[in-house]
Amino acid sequence: MAKRRRLTPANPTYLEPPLGAKSPPMLRAPIAEVASDASARAAMQDMADEMAEARQSGRMISRLELSQIDQSYLVRDRVVIEDEEMHSLVTSIMERGQQAPIEVTPLGAGRFGLISGWRRCQAIARLQAAGQGDGTVLALERHPEGASDAYRSMVEENELRVGLSYFERARIVDVAVEQGVFESHKKALRGLFSAASRAKRSKIGSFVIVVQVLGDRLFFPAAIGERMGLRLARLIDLYPDKAEDIAAKCLLNRFKSAEEELAFLNQWVLAAEQEEKSADTPPAPRKPRPSADFVDSHPRAGLRARFHAGDKRLELSGAAMTPEYHAEIMAFLKAGAGNE
Repeated sequence: MAKRRRLTPANPTYLEPPLGAKSPPMLRAPIAEVASDASARAAMQDMADEMAEARQSGRMISRLELSQIDQSYLVRDRVVIEDEEMHSLVTSIMERGQQAPIEVTPLGAGRFGLISGWRRCQAIARLQAAGQGDGTVLALERHPEGASDAYRSMVEENELRVGLSYFERARIVDVAVEQGVFESHKKALRGLFSAASRAKRSKIGSFVIVVQVLGDRLFFPAAIGERMGLRLARLIDLYPDKAEDIAAKCLLNRFKSAEEELAFLNQWVLAAEQEEKSADTPPAPRKPRPSADFVDSHPRAGLRARFHAGDKRLELSGAAMTPEYHAEIMAFLKAGAGNE
């Protein structure tokens, strides 16, 4: 009978690497590697899609360079910002950082148009000029359906944050119509101030004539209060010729303070109201001028160009029409005349 061979227990150290050698990598089945890679790629794609959707819907805050933002994308509704107000904003951002993002819309090629947040951009620019901050701004990306939606977003934010004067509200209504964003002032009032009461929209509408006649001739238009503005609007409508005269005088006087300018306007209002009371028959209200009589444009900040097609006349007015700028225009015209 054959003798059976006895098996010895397995050596537990047989498969261990020599002392000091690295352990061989654990091998995985190829199907497991493929499944893991596919799962990782799917997770990364889901994350990319979620980020793209968040950016598209305005839920993701991005950090942009100020140089990427076109701050003149919309005509701003704020006419003037007080130094004290801007100083407070600069101090807040310096101490606590930017607390609320601005709103922008993509223009392509890495550029963005500013919808709201102009004051924050100005404050961050001042800090950068002073050597504080990196010149970047936190922004939410918006995709308005049209210019009317963009203007509405700008107005709504300023109404909530700082509040606009009646003059500033009427000015943005007038500008929106001039630029073809709305077909009429009535539609612009409803579109831009849909949340306002009918009485408030009516007051803003009354201020439009003040903007059209005195807008670029005043240096402190935002200081005109509700009551004064409504009186001005009524008298401008009653006395259009005198209104044009007072507008020219405002521009020539170049008042140094809001108090001086308001005193001058108040004097004219009181005199016109006194004349109205002493007259036997009140003057007939001026008929609205058809929009086709002239075309307004804003070639640069603080400058209005009004072209009268009927008598081929061009008017340039506004705070930007300084003696230096006037000299530049005249030199340009003379140079052009020499080439004829």
